[in-house]
Amino acid sequence: MPVAAPEIVLERLHWLPGGEALLAVSAERGDVELVGGAVRDLLLERTPRELDVVVGGEDGSFAKAAPTLANQLASRLNVLAGEDVTSVNAHERFITAAVEWDGGQIDIATRRAESYAAPGALPDVRAGTEPQDLERRDFTVNAIAIRLGGERRGELRAVPDALGDLEQRKLRVLHEQSFNDDPTRLLRMARYRARLGFAVEDHTAALAATAIAAGALETVSGGRIGAELRLALAEDDAVAALVAMDDLGLLCALHPRLRFEEPVARATLALLPEDGRPDLALLASLVLPLALRAGDDPRTEIGTLLDRWDFPAADRDRVAAATVAVPRLIEELPAAERPSRLRTVAAGVPLEGVALAGALGAQESARRWLQDTRHIHLEITGDDLLMAGVPEGPKIGQRLEAALKLRLDGELAGGREAELQAALKGEHERG
Repeated sequence: MPVAAPEIVLERLHWLPGGEALLAVSAERGDVELVGGAVRDLLLERTPRELDVVVGGEDGSFAKAAPTLANQLASRLNVLAGEDVTSVNAHERFITAAVEWDGGQIDIATRRAESYAAPGALPDVRAGTEPQDLERRDFTVNAIAIRLGGERRGELRAVPDALGDLEQRKLRVLHEQSFNDDPTRLLRMARYRARLGFAVEDHTAALAATAIAAGALETVSGGRIGAELRLALAEDDAVAALVAMDDLGLLCALHPRLRFEEPVARATLALLPEDGRPDLALLASLVLPLALRAGDDPRTEIGTLLDRWDFPAADRDRVAAATVAVPRLIEELPAAERPSRLRTVAAGVPLEGVALAGALGAQESARRWLQDTRHIHLEITGDDLLMAGVPEGPKIGQRLEAALKLRLDGELAGGREAELQAALKGEHERG
């Protein structure tokens, strides 16, 4: 399939968030290029998720080139907006900067070359030429750049095979050691395969299989693995991204008991309500096998794994709680015919856990809880009982719970007065 012409890329860039300002600050410069996935997507007539820019730094301004352009871009964006809407964040080690605002983000890097002191290590960077900057990238289809200003405006540069691979929808690494230098490229390959619908070129597939079998991912820090997983879980079709990882053997390489079943995942997402977290539901389905082996302490094992991947503590705890509840829910939810019993079984379990249990066989009960029963509440509170003379203490909660049970099971008319009388009657009968 043919790709778009360079002039069309610049025309489309103008209408993207930050594109007009980027073209304006680059107009008189000959050293600024749009690069990577943004160029790839614009050539494919897709909307880029982000804009990546490289700027020259070979003349001794290597450490200052990216932050300087970032500040110029931020000023231009502020002028266009009529107010201060941007922030600039610089990363000294990699000589990069990011301009962020509510409407988007543009990442800027000084043109550079990279080397790796050891497999899986973060790269060491130095000033590089235009060819070196393209050659350090992951896949040929991401090693394409277009000049944004100066006499060479609109000039398209690419590594060998890049444009052909783009037309043929293929993912090809740039060199034999690519996956060993940076094994996170294995995970990115799965995401690109899913998002773009590209096939992995045969030799690249063989290199990936060899790297996985040799334990390449074990050389990467857990934090970098977790960052890639979170990107996969944030994809528009995160299920497809995880399927691609599973197909490539990446999940087993990350942990021998990780499993992913696409039908279960999609059924889970279909049940999950809007206030649930799709990313955490998919993560729970991924680590579910850790909760199914008898004799283990699954909550601790899951928590330890997610800690190693640097998931935020709140997300870690939510996924662990959801996952360890699934075996019990699968057993108890189908028998919970009365709404009050359904509440007893499901209340307190994260929504993601109930949806996952529903996808595994308790679908109707899970649906009733997630869509209906969990939203039924009393109008009265403990303060109403205190004002009616019930002494402070555990009986307050017991009476509210008893009234709610009646309400759930249709044995109590709605309204504050009916609820209050039911709670007080229960107190009197027990008193």
